[in-house]
Amino acid sequence: MDYKFLGNDFNIKELTPSDRKVLASELRDKILNTVSANGGHLAGNLGVVELTIALMTVFDPEKDKIVFDVGHQAYSYKLLTGRFDHFDTLRQEGGISGFPRISESKYDAFDTGHASTSVSAALGMARARDLKGKDDYVVAVIGDGALTGGLAFEGINDLGISKTRMIVILNDNEMSIDKNVGGLSHHLSKIRAKSGYIAAKKSTESFLKKVPLIGNLIIKIILAIKDWFRFITYRKRPSVFEDLGLVYYGPIDGNDSEQIIETLNAIKDIEAPVLLHVITKKGKGYSFAENKPSDYHGVGPFDLEKGVVPSDKKTFTNAFTEMIMPEAEINDRIVAVCAAMAMGTGLSEFAAKYPARFFDCGIAEEHCVTMASGLARSGFVPVVAIYSSFLQRAYDEIVHDCCFMNNHVVFAIDRAGFVGNDGHTHNGLRDMAVLCSMPNMTVFAPRDYKDMQNIFEYCINSCYGPCSIRYPRGCADYDEALYEDPSECIKPHLVGSKGNDYCLISIGVMCKNCETAYHDLAGSGLFGKHINLSMIKPVPVDELIAMIGNCKNVFVCEEGISLGGACDNIRAAISKKTDKYEFIPIAVEDDMIRAASAERQRELAGIDAKSIYNKIVSF
Repeated sequence: MDYKFLGNDFNIKELTPSDRKVLASELRDKILNTVSANGGHLAGNLGVVELTIALMTVFDPEKDKIVFDVGHQAYSYKLLTGRFDHFDTLRQEGGISGFPRISESKYDAFDTGHASTSVSAALGMARARDLKGKDDYVVAVIGDGALTGGLAFEGINDLGISKTRMIVILNDNEMSIDKNVGGLSHHLSKIRAKSGYIAAKKSTESFLKKVPLIGNLIIKIILAIKDWFRFITYRKRPSVFEDLGLVYYGPIDGNDSEQIIETLNAIKDIEAPVLLHVITKKGKGYSFAENKPSDYHGVGPFDLEKGVVPSDKKTFTNAFTEMIMPEAEINDRIVAVCAAMAMGTGLSEFAAKYPARFFDCGIAEEHCVTMASGLARSGFVPVVAIYSSFLQRAYDEIVHDCCFMNNHVVFAIDRAGFVGNDGHTHNGLRDMAVLCSMPNMTVFAPRDYKDMQNIFEYCINSCYGPCSIRYPRGCADYDEALYEDPSECIKPHLVGSKGNDYCLISIGVMCKNCETAYHDLAGSGLFGKHINLSMIKPVPVDELIAMIGNCKNVFVCEEGISLGGACDNIRAAISKKTDKYEFIPIAVEDDMIRAASAERQRELAGIDAKSIYNKIVSF
């Protein structure tokens, strides 16, 4: 496609309505071609093209602040703020991030990647503006999914009582405008959003407030009549957002640039917090994504003509599905909990077969954990399936509401370790360090699918307190049993023993890289031991000491941060019995490793097979 606007010099504020339609088509074409080649977040980005064009038309990103919640929908914004020439590097090593990044562009107001942060961040910026005596606009763009997060409601609650001038755009892409009242709703929304209407409303209120004694009473009567009229028209009460102190407008068509531009121009100078409710269509302009938006939320590279073809490769997520289903069939106390990620965490099949025992709490990780603890206190065995980087949000709830009471909650922690092209905001590198610090928590890192199955059975049936199983994104390198009895998942296993020059302890899936390094070291004349450990906490101290034997230098290799991780936990436990060993971590020292393939991220972190070999040789 030859682009008339993208890649060329143009002033978006000077475009005509027909020009804006052409620009929208160009944006979708560029996004589709880039994401199909690189992977990325597709459906949401296709849905907000017109909304982004309207934002860029009405506001000035040189001065104004536009904060995108999560950042799944920022591709059009990147293309319109000077990154067209480098957009082909999206989510690649050294390229453009898939999320807003202040280090990448002066137009990105805030780093995002996790949900529900935009309102709070934008409110801070709006308050800073007021303190400085400036007049720039501040806009938060948040989706209906992110709005389920508690942080979003905390921000909205504060914004409502603050009376700070700011706009929140609610991008609602899960529902349609009711067709029964669609025409009237559209007509009334257009009238309400007219600049003349708003100016008249403001001047009328200002005049009535000056009327002695009865002015405020008249205003209350008018508002009551307005709410009554709206109720009999829409058959609903006033918006909850108005009850919280925001001025509510909408819903309007979020895929109509002209309507959004008209509305934004009308509401942008209201001296109060405003919420504009827009309805957008996920995947708009690409039929595959329109029909199955969930499948096109985040995708790998795919053929545009054929769409995304599901991979037949087994992953740890698939393995988790295969493990929970038979256990749930024989144990009706097992319930499953997730935070708006049933498909991503492998719980869709469970949800379909056991709907009464499945609880999707929305993007509310803190609530997930405490609610699961309530289930556990009532005799159920909740399995909380969640991504490692998102579990960070529920730190206090895990400690206070789960561990202190020793509640039997099983945490299935997906995407542990490096995740690849989503970058540092999504890498799951802290869970081991965090969980190892918690009382009563048992922490596992399976080596492969078979090990994971044994661990899952143990956690369900034999572990009577909180326990966690952390496993990576993608596939296992192999699936060979190191042991026969499933109960032995709690023990260390000797993978190789050729001498006492060193001991290498691999944590979970790091077994493969360590095994490669172990054989290469033997080829270089260094002969040691390789132990694989799946249960990180509590540390099987006596078994480890027996296996380490006379090796003085003990290297612990883990796909997690070094400080407070598995090595520190093992050192602390063994030092209570002996001080004859020196423990050296081979772990992630710099956890700000950006987007790249997961394999490349491990190289950059120094935990690939070659790096393990070099570290032991140099030591």
